[in-house]
Amino acid sequence: MTAVKPYLCRAVTLVLTLGAAFLAGNPAAAAQTLASADLPDAPQASSQTQQTSQPASSSQQPNSTETKEQQQKRAAEELKKEEQQRILGVVPLFNVTSGAAAPLTPKQKFQLTFKSSTDPWIFFLTAVDGGISMAGDEYVSYGQGVEGFAKYWGAAYADTVDGNFWGNAVLPAWWHEDPRYFRMGHGKFIKRVAYSASTTVWCKRDNGKWGPNYGNVAGNFIAGAISNAYYPANDRGVELTFARGASVTYEGVAGAELAEFWPDIYQHFLNKHREKKARKTAAAASQD
Repeated sequence: MTAVKPYLCRAVTLVLTLGAAFLAGNPAAAAQTLASADLPDAPQASSQTQQTSQPASSSQQPNSTETKEQQQKRAAEELKKEEQQRILGVVPLFNVTSGAAAPLTPKQKFQLTFKSSTDPWIFFLTAVDGGISMAGDEYVSYGQGVEGFAKYWGAAYADTVDGNFWGNAVLPAWWHEDPRYFRMGHGKFIKRVAYSASTTVWCKRDNGKWGPNYGNVAGNFIAGAISNAYYPANDRGVELTFARGASVTYEGVAGAELAEFWPDIYQHFLNKHREKKARKTAAAASQD
């Protein structure tokens, strides 16, 4: 126990420093703090040293001929492109990648989290979530009207930010996990469904190998525990904390499925549109 106390003290200091930097809108400072922290690595699973079921395009190891600087530059270029990805130009897919993407630095993981947490779509989505909860009078003490809606919205947004902060930035940077979704993009439907669902608990690490997704799972439950600070007193407790953590984990599965199959869905409708347009063009030509 004595040996653990120094780490606990450092962890508390780290949490406070990270939280202040992130809330102040300075993810770079938070990343620098994390990178210099003297903390233990995540537990290593015995199967983590082996290559597991994963997309063929992302099973390649990082280019060994690259210098660290070159790898970081490539990661920055890839991240810049990823941050432009959206469904129908609206819904962000910032954390989706494919192929042998370069591992992100701690600073880049915080950058990705900050952008994901402050995108207009997130404010809209959490507003809808809060509105639905208010319509169902889920938390009576929040009340109704503008003030009540603000409380519901604030709680929904806080849940999202907490989950992103811990599950996609702090813990992945600390434990050297990649918070992005690596799309398979090929193979049988069932295999792809199973793969995308598994990424909620199994992820690619910065060294190119795959292992347990400690950051995502632990981050969800940490966010659930933090939510006890702002939810009504009768909606707090260990049971509700685990329920919220599990709920967010399940939602992550749905998000992974969407990330995996959206390009296929889009291409399907695009092909249908092209075929329809070609038929109209052919019909018009035949009439001439």
